[in-house]
Amino acid sequence: MEDRDETYDPFEALDRAAGAGAVRDPYPTFATLRGECPVHHGRLSAAFGLPEAFEAVIVPTDRHFVAMSHEAAVQVLRDGATFSSRGYAGSIGLVLGHSILEMDDPEHARYRELIQQAFTLQAMERWEARLVRPIVHGLVDRFVNRGRADLVRELTFPFPIHVIAGMLGLPEADLPRFHRWAVELINIAGDIQRGLAASQTLRDYFAGVLAARRRDPQEDMISVLAHAELDGQRLTDEEIFAFLRLLLPAGAETTYRSSSNLFCGLLTHPDQLEAVRADRSLVRRAIDEGLRWEPPLTGIARIATRDVEVAGVEIPKGAVVSVCLGAANHDPTRYPAPETFDIRREQRPHLAFAYGPHTCVGMHLARMETRVVLEAVLDRLPNLRLDPEAPDVHITGLSFRAPRRLPVLFG
Repeated sequence: MEDRDETYDPFEALDRAAGAGAVRDPYPTFATLRGECPVHHGRLSAAFGLPEAFEAVIVPTDRHFVAMSHEAAVQVLRDGATFSSRGYAGSIGLVLGHSILEMDDPEHARYRELIQQAFTLQAMERWEARLVRPIVHGLVDRFVNRGRADLVRELTFPFPIHVIAGMLGLPEADLPRFHRWAVELINIAGDIQRGLAASQTLRDYFAGVLAARRRDPQEDMISVLAHAELDGQRLTDEEIFAFLRLLLPAGAETTYRSSSNLFCGLLTHPDQLEAVRADRSLVRRAIDEGLRWEPPLTGIARIATRDVEVAGVEIPKGAVVSVCLGAANHDPTRYPAPETFDIRREQRPHLAFAYGPHTCVGMHLARMETRVVLEAVLDRLPNLRLDPEAPDVHITGLSFRAPRRLPVLFG
């Protein structure tokens, strides 16, 4: 799928796909719904006057519920037998293929154990040294002497897709195409045909690469996946293709958004930015607070496999049960003053990476990438501050959230 439209901007396309501008601040509505009941009856998108396309899972049923409280969210996420992931098959599964997103145990457990072989501690250390640090610092090199930059467009948006391409051992020349394909895979609600075309093109591309790696393994993720083994079984080609299709948008999209949200939190709270600069032991706390305060993805969904009660609400078999990660991360019974960005708050686990059997398999990679980009900015951009003459900086979106711009001055 070659896109010959020279006006095509993957950044703007990704923004549109995620619904940027549709909702500026969903948290007051989240708080109202959570206060009324820990499990909301109805589609979350309807509470904002938005179409069904903003739902995580679209299935033909009028029975929709949303876990809004932290307790309700954990109950749903930890019980994969009662709350199935198969609903994704009819939405994002159309373009990803049969991926880990829509699997239940025991299939999910087998698949997860195989792909985790590509996310070992040794692999993380190798990628940090060989890929992530050089990529991040190479991007900073382009604007460090200018005294001003847009941290989103020039750093947080481009660096994760460079990392993913490097992990897969793909040529640098193919990067623009992969960025476009990742966008089209996400935007199936806006253009399903384009998404399906991107899906097939990616399969065709990866087929040759995978065959080569099976014959001649290299030090890249595709080689690890090609030779990963569990009880004498290996991943099939189609299982690997589905994971690679998922990795492109998931690995690039969520890290771009989480790192952008973190910088937005720090830049709008300059005292906390300077505290982290002065005391690097606060880096981990800052990353976790950014993820709690503004998770990049606000919701995921499940299908009830039986009649069940969640937080006192009766949910019938076959109903869609979404989990509002954003609302759960702002539950005041767990996080006092939840709307406040505070890197020194009492540390309690958040749900930005979900919970239970489907906890994000790439969360350690995401944390490492975010740490590296934050440390690079702290080390190389002194006196960092928002550009006072730039338009208002804010995070936007409902299903996916991030600032569209982060214009800064430094030096």
